[in-house]
Formats: sequence, structure tokens, C-alpha cells
Amino acid sequence: MNIGEAASASGVSAKMVRHYESVGLFPPASRTSTGYRQYSDKDVSRLRFIRHCRDLGFSLEQIGALLNLWQNRERSSRQVKAMAEAHIAELDEKLRELQAMRGALETLVHCCHGDDRPDCPIIESLASEATARERPANVDPRKTLSDKRRLPARSRDPE
Repeated sequence: MNIGEAASASGVSAKMVRHYESVGLFPPASRTSTGYRQYSDKDVSRLRFIRHCRDLGFSLEQIGALLNLWQNRERSSRQVKAMAEAHIAELDEKLRELQAMRGALETLVHCCHGDDRPDCPIIESLASEATARERPANVDPRKTLSDKRRLPARSRDPE
């Protein structure tokens, strides 16, 4: 079958098939006399395996290791389980990071009035974070911001 048919059968785009080949996850395809790539059912199975790994968030390096384990009938399941457990730990860390980002953004959204006024704590926070990265390490950012800028927008409003 050609690359389009293999891509369709595996659920991987033709572009990704070529990419996996270029990074060494997938062996170079055999070619017809006219230069077209040819794929077998075994190739499609390998592409499906790669797609399932990607769906679970494994990196290309991890997928390479999993492919080697998959093809090695002498392997122990202990190795595979250890890789999966390590990946779960990585996913848990990413979840914690995403939840922290969500919480920080949620706080900023809560502080923003979202009206016609130009002051916006979201923009101010983004600008102060960018400035903090440019500031020398020995400067205390709390001493460089005015008290007004450090307070949430709602507490500054006249009532």
C-alpha cells in the first residue's frame, strides 16, 4: 500500500509517517520502481503502535524505547511497567504545573473588571513578569513596584 493508504489505515498522517521515518522511529519504506513508498501490514501495525504511544503522551525517545521492547520477545514486562510508571509521574507533574498556571490565571481574571477601563491586572501582571526576567537577580521586585500596582484592581477602586 502507498503512504496515503498506510496513513489512513493507521490513523497517522502521511506527513507524520515521513517524520517518524526521518527521526528513526520508523524504518525507511521500500520503494517501487517509480520511487513511491510501499508499506506492509506490519508497517501499519508499527504506525498504530506509535500513534497509541503518542496518544498517551510518550515522547519520541520513549516511543523508540517502547518500540524496542515491543519487538523484543525476550523482554520482561517489568521494564515496560517501569517506563509506564515513570511516564505517569511525569504526567502528574505536568498536571500540577497546569493546575498552578490555571490557578494563577483564574486569580488574575477574577481581579480584572473586564470593562472599558484601560487598567487591567492581567496585562500588568504579564508586564511585571516580563520585567522581572529582565531585571538583575539582586533587585527585589517588591521594592520596585509601587504599592498601588501591587494591590488588586478591585481594592484600588473608589467606592
